[in-house]
Amino acid sequence: MTGSEASPSFRLAYVPGVTPTKWVRIWNERLPDVPLTLVAVSPAEAFDVLRGGGADAGFVRLPVDGADLSAIPLYSETTVVVVPKDHVVAAVDEVSSEDLADEIVLHPLDDTLDWEQPPGRPAYERPATTADAIELVAAGVGLLVVPQSLARLHHRKDLTYRPVSGTPESRIALSWPEDRTTDLVEDFIGIVRGRTVNSSRGRPQTPAEPKNKRAAAGDARRKPAARSGGGKSGGTGSTGRGPRSGSGGAKGGAKGSKRGKPRRRS
Repeated sequence: MTGSEASPSFRLAYVPGVTPTKWVRIWNERLPDVPLTLVAVSPAEAFDVLRGGGADAGFVRLPVDGADLSAIPLYSETTVVVVPKDHVVAAVDEVSSEDLADEIVLHPLDDTLDWEQPPGRPAYERPATTADAIELVAAGVGLLVVPQSLARLHHRKDLTYRPVSGTPESRIALSWPEDRTTDLVEDFIGIVRGRTVNSSRGRPQTPAEPKNKRAAAGDARRKPAARSGGGKSGGTGSTGRGPRSGSGGAKGGAKGSKRGKPRRRS
């Protein structure tokens, strides 16, 4: 592990569509003395922000564009088509990319899907952003195929969306500069992966040594109690007292039993 924990805060970048709320809440519970600052970035600038030190780590869309950045894939998103509510697609639960063959499908310049060939017919020109494409869908110019999180982000009352099969999926990953894998980055990796506070990769709040000492002390207390029990060594101890011990002992008990036997008459 390299780096230092000298920074007074942890800066977390995230691209549109990612909701880091759950992980931020866990961070604040575990590391209340280290403020976490969120940095909203576009997919195009996310990797430059990480390389330039604008964030310690970030939620990005794969693929990562360089070997100098580490990445942990987290999940894949459902791909959907955004349509006006009165469009024929809105009447079904799911469509395929072939079902969109006759539709104008917008392909914005900031598209996050790795297309070999986008479905449908291309528009006259490509919108600059996904937000611009959403406006064109609302105007009836065409349809838009995006990850579901972006459809939710740009939700409008006059639009809806349906899952599309046979299309690429966008994958979300946690990424950070490999040469700046600090303790705080490791802490956040543990949170994202669901590790507990005292996991082997984390930094436990209480050291293990006191626990071992308590266990050793407990063993030491138990051993004398075992030696003073009712075994052979206990019967030959200095007190020599048992539940039936007295002046007669075991031999006297046997002799008394012989005297009490009735005689046979001749």
